Amino acid sequence: MKNHSIVFGRNPGIFFTFVVISILFFQGMFFGQEKNVEEIVKEIDELYRSNSSYARLEMRIVTPHWERTLKMKAWSEGMEKTLIRITSPPKEEGVATLRIENEMWNYLPKTNKVIKVPPSMMMSSWMGSDFTNDDLVREFTFLEDYNYEKTSVEDGEENLIYLRFTPKEGLPIVWGYIIAAVQEEDYIPVWEKYYDEKSRLMRILYFKEIKTFDGRRIPSIMELIPQNEEGNKTIIKYLEIDFNPEISSDIFSLRNLRSQK
Repeated sequence: MKNHSIVFGRNPGIFFTFVVISILFFQGMFFGQEKNVEEIVKEIDELYRSNSSYARLEMRIVTPHWERTLKMKAWSEGMEKTLIRITSPPKEEGVATLRIENEMWNYLPKTNKVIKVPPSMMMSSWMGSDFTNDDLVREFTFLEDYNYEKTSVEDGEENLIYLRFTPKEGLPIVWGYIIAAVQEEDYIPVWEKYYDEKSRLMRILYFKEIKTFDGRRIPSIMELIPQNEEGNKTIIKYLEIDFNPEISSDIFSLRNLRSQK
């Protein structure tokens, strides 16, 4: 989704609408008065938003048969550009993904090839994770591209606010609707549940371990659990985030995509 500097979750989220996704969050109440739904949705959209960002993070992929952890660096510029470069393990070191608006390329250092990701591959897994290529390039926001309203859920908690998001007509959004829970005191997300057009729960994105990065409080962990693949999950953990750093425009180029730096 387009509101993420580094969109990994939904709108990161995502790393990367996961890579990327991604990073500002304005919290609290206006003079003690509860915000209306539109203001709450705006804050959710701006959770990981900034003019530019640099982050170090790790992604842990868990399946019933194997598990691995990737460490990476990510740069972003607005909602249009993202570069993600894997730094470890050695087997994947140097693999990189570049997103410019709705186009995406992967670089494979072992073959020294840059491969453009075709539209037919957008719903494919990114690096074997539960995030898809589409999660990295999506440009939709809850505020602009969904109809939203407060809702209730079975066994709801008193300290949480529940919101229902339904895509506006005519948009190529794969979800039938999304239910989100946010903390009542500061509107920080707790989880988002994604349903298909037949109201089947397809995946849950949890937000955990709130920390302060560059003076801003955000969840440092996003855990994505698909509901149609038992035992699978992908956990993204932010180790460092700098908001609004100066980033050269040359970083977001096919030439730099091949770089090992």
